Amino acid sequence: MLTKDKVTNTIKSLPDSFTIDELFDQLIFMEKVEEGYQQSETGRVVSNEEVKMIIDKWSK
Repeated sequence: MLTKDKVTNTIKSLPDSFTIDELFDQLIFMEKVEEGYQQSETGRVVSNEEVKMIIDKWSK
């Protein structure tokens, strides 16, 4: 979950002039990184071996 501090820091890191699309892109990126971090912390991950097996199934 995003916090006001994280959003504020992201806005501060943007250039003085930016589009709303650039802001949304940054916020979505932050949210996805946070989501991935939380998944990692709770053990909801896929190993490299599992990914290779999934990709191998696609090519068959």
